[in-house]
Amino acid sequence: MIPFAHRGGALHPELEGLENTLAAFRHAYALGYRHLETDVHVTRDGVLLAFHDERLDRVTDLTGALADLTYAEVRTARVGGREPVPTLADLVDAFPEARFNIDIKSRRAAAPLARFLTDRGVEDRVMVGSFSPAALREFRRLTRGAVPTSAHPLEVAAFLASPSGRVAGRLTMGRPRALQVPVRHGRVRVVTRRFVEKAHAAGLEVHVWTVDDPAEIRRLHELGVDGIFTDRTDLLRDTLTELGLWHSVEDS
Repeated sequence: MIPFAHRGGALHPELEGLENTLAAFRHAYALGYRHLETDVHVTRDGVLLAFHDERLDRVTDLTGALADLTYAEVRTARVGGREPVPTLADLVDAFPEARFNIDIKSRRAAAPLARFLTDRGVEDRVMVGSFSPAALREFRRLTRGAVPTSAHPLEVAAFLASPSGRVAGRLTMGRPRALQVPVRHGRVRVVTRRFVEKAHAAGLEVHVWTVDDPAEIRRLHELGVDGIFTDRTDLLRDTLTELGLWHSVEDS
């Protein structure tokens, strides 16, 4: 079971309002997390930011759309009133031993992200995904398969609808390395034993987001999922410890 610190553990009691900050990621790393999840946007002048929203408004003391601002403007903002918005470079440099799950939040970020990962030579330390099929297609084209990617929603749908993992694998042409999905999407239960079996038959892992309930973590473990994203890094760690799994993943 791979434990992912979602935005650094956004709902941990000690991190209220500090999602996607270096303080949050340091906290998760100190707990033993070695898989850190973040989002990326790009500023008007091409700087990649570890930030979830399109705008600064919700979590910082400034306002404005990231795509309209320069990095010089963004760097004055403070998340939760005290932490700067980190660049992706800040994050990668701060945790040379960690692996990163990166969610492309705007198509404009696809090309800069591809260049960044290639220039840094960190292709083997990341998995990249996106809700946007267009953004993920562009990223895959630019990286030519050198960077592992998760499935976009249309590829997930292929696994839900296909009669077997073999058929779904053919439909998705082997592009995704993992299915990163919610337990449910509306009325549809996505993560079932059959769904996990189909993914495994196609050679894909199943990573589930975002799970903060110990009972649900145990249930997903019984279904055979391979990873869980959590905002409550304390609860996931404690539950995996009870299951005898934490020691086996702490250094993964």
